[in-house]
Amino acid sequence: MSFRIGQKVVFLHEIGGGVIIDIDLNSRFIVEDENGFSKPYLKSDIAPVHQEDYKLGDGDYSFIEGETSSTKTKHTIRKEKANAKAVQENYWEIDLHIESLTDSHRGLSNTEIINKQMNAFKLFLNKARSKRIRKIVVIHGVGQGVLKHEVRTYLEKFDDVKFYDADYGEYGKGATTIELHYS
Repeated sequence: MSFRIGQKVVFLHEIGGGVIIDIDLNSRFIVEDENGFSKPYLKSDIAPVHQEDYKLGDGDYSFIEGETSSTKTKHTIRKEKANAKAVQENYWEIDLHIESLTDSHRGLSNTEIINKQMNAFKLFLNKARSKRIRKIVVIHGVGQGVLKHEVRTYLEKFDDVKFYDADYGEYGKGATTIELHYS
């Protein structure tokens, strides 16, 4: 996930959001919040806003509390071509690449990395269920397919879950879309 100057973001560990106004030499993103104050943030402390008519401070966005700093709430507006009506599609997205979950994975075995990724995924899925989110996207990457296999094997035990490859145009082959059904 790359950020750019002028991009709107929300804070993952505090309430609010802002706009990236600069990137410093230590790869920290300088964000000006809705009150006009500037503060540096790490990549793991912010999430992009994917919504056309986003206004800071209007309560139109949300964030996920928890141990996983890579969880993101994604809001997109897609235009339906047949009737030219805007449809709001809300879904949560998590990037399970180990670099997104931890500052350093040096010294971790492959098993420890997979365990850390799966723990983050389970926490994220539980949080989505508790908020009754209907759709989530899990970015697991392509690699050797181990993480994708683990995620999908875990999901197979749920009757109220449907999963499939995420949109290729947006994610390539490295993501899974999960639909959660509630009674």
